[in-house]
Amino acid sequence: IMAELRPPMSRKGFYVKMKLLNRHGRQQQQHQQQQHYEKRRILYKYFKWVLWLLLSLYFFSSYLLTHKPIPLSKPNFSKSTLPSRALFESSNASSSAFSRQPTINQGLLKDLKVYVYELPSKYNTDWLANERCSNHLFAAEVAIHRALSSNLDIRTFDPYEADFFFVPVYVACNFSTVNGFPAIGHARSLLASAVQLISSNYPFWNRSQGSDHVFVASHDYGACFHAMEERAVEDGIPEFLKKSIILQTFGVKYKHPCQAVENIVIPPYISPESVRSTLQKAPLTGRRDIWVFFRGKMEVHPKNISGRYYSKKVRTVIWRKFGGDRRFYLQRHRFAGYQSEIVRSVFCLCPLGWAPWSPRLVESVALGCVPVIIADGIRLPFPDAVPWPEISLTVAEKDVGNLGRILDHVAATNLSAIQRNLWDPDVRKALLFNDQILGGDATWQVLHALTRRLGQVA
Repeated sequence: IMAELRPPMSRKGFYVKMKLLNRHGRQQQQHQQQQHYEKRRILYKYFKWVLWLLLSLYFFSSYLLTHKPIPLSKPNFSKSTLPSRALFESSNASSSAFSRQPTINQGLLKDLKVYVYELPSKYNTDWLANERCSNHLFAAEVAIHRALSSNLDIRTFDPYEADFFFVPVYVACNFSTVNGFPAIGHARSLLASAVQLISSNYPFWNRSQGSDHVFVASHDYGACFHAMEERAVEDGIPEFLKKSIILQTFGVKYKHPCQAVENIVIPPYISPESVRSTLQKAPLTGRRDIWVFFRGKMEVHPKNISGRYYSKKVRTVIWRKFGGDRRFYLQRHRFAGYQSEIVRSVFCLCPLGWAPWSPRLVESVALGCVPVIIADGIRLPFPDAVPWPEISLTVAEKDVGNLGRILDHVAATNLSAIQRNLWDPDVRKALLFNDQILGGDATWQVLHALTRRLGQVA
């Protein structure tokens, strides 16, 4: 029943018009109401989808504006492909590696861009389980990887705009064997596996035959990957690396099979934190009561398996000739706090070991002790940034027996000038690797050297 209320024709009142609806009429009305409700529900659902789509487009466009896409198919690596968090946790910085970016002189680097391969962790960060891996003298491979990964001015995530490609494989983290030799026998197979991986999943290695790819070989004989020179020369540089760029601590001025590859000589790793800690206790210009200092292996008789003297007998001569000289502070045993001895010394002896280079070279410069380099034909790192002739002494191996007379002459002539040059903070900075790149530091020097090769890569 429907009731309709209408005003009467006259102004005397109202009348009600009644109308009966049959069953069919009620069903028709209910059907119309159901259709109306269904239309409203569909409209509301459509409105939600349109709103979701618009929001998705907004956030996606915002992402594209603030992130560079990688225009290639990523290799199907496992979850370990992503760099471990341990890689980016700085041991000598209070903030995260991705927080504040250090200021570097990008102009001198010519807007250099480096693509860092994200390899499975077995090639690098798995080794960091041993804390020594990131702190020992071979740890430049770790420090350079950290520094490049954390600097978004230099690092590019678009490999097509990269000038160079960094391949982060840690081969020097497997430490000394029982007989004292560095255990790097795994290096060749590990590097070969990494090259196979990137050449199979990326086009860039094959495009240049690896000539714009950069590796670190921060141990005795560089890209020959052996601690003994005879064996290193016999094995030679792996064929697959011969067109690449090697960052290596080994460098000599004469022809040598283990540097017969494009290479940049880098310093061995010394912890910047340990240097800062030592200098806080004893400043560079403080009292130096040790005249000549050396602590390390000095053989009286040949002991190694080859039957030859370690250090080509240079250290043996030093011990025999000056072991009883009170001006020479010579120690043959390890001492964890030996940096405190360096900062008290005027001259620090840096004789060759298995290879010409030694971590003492960096420690001496960093702690203000005049390095006395005894390694014929050694090629020193970053000569454009470090004025080696003005901050150090070079003594021929054959003249090591005359050390006392040579040092006396220097002390009487130009020692003060050498020390002034040596104590320049920029010199110290150039030889130290930091977890984040600082303008002028060792990683910055590597990048600066790479800019000079931009026109040389194929």
